[in-house]
Amino acid sequence: HFYKRLMGKDKGKGGGGAKGGGKDKGDKGGKDDKKGGAKEKGGGSSSVNVRHILCEKQSKCLEALTKLEAGEKFNEVAAKYSEDKARNGGSLGWMTRGSMVGPFQEAAFALPVSSLANPHYTNPPVKTQFGYHIIMVEGKK
Repeated sequence: HFYKRLMGKDKGKGGGGAKGGGKDKGDKGGKDDKKGGAKEKGGGSSSVNVRHILCEKQSKCLEALTKLEAGEKFNEVAAKYSEDKARNGGSLGWMTRGSMVGPFQEAAFALPVSSLANPHYTNPPVKTQFGYHIIMVEGKK
């Protein structure tokens, strides 16, 4: 279950936020600085209302991306293609900074807020240990 694994894995570093994440990823030190800058630019948002499409294989994820580019709704493509158990049109709901895996979190906070009617999503997909994600943000706070 992607969501539970995601939450469980990162619970320990949740309190530390972006800084805590650097603990087990030594090579990410430089990226943490960038995150700090992005945070200020984004009005200091600490959580995002996020949807994603998760595919283990890049080819399947790119196929889903083609459907999105052809104008299919994000939630419908997510229902068809996503291998995540968050079957609610790919919605993960509100996720706080520090509760997501590094590359996913960086992409989510960098994206502009958009809607299903006019979505902005990660292209190319973001790779994490879970597979390839197409991420879309519906809100920030």
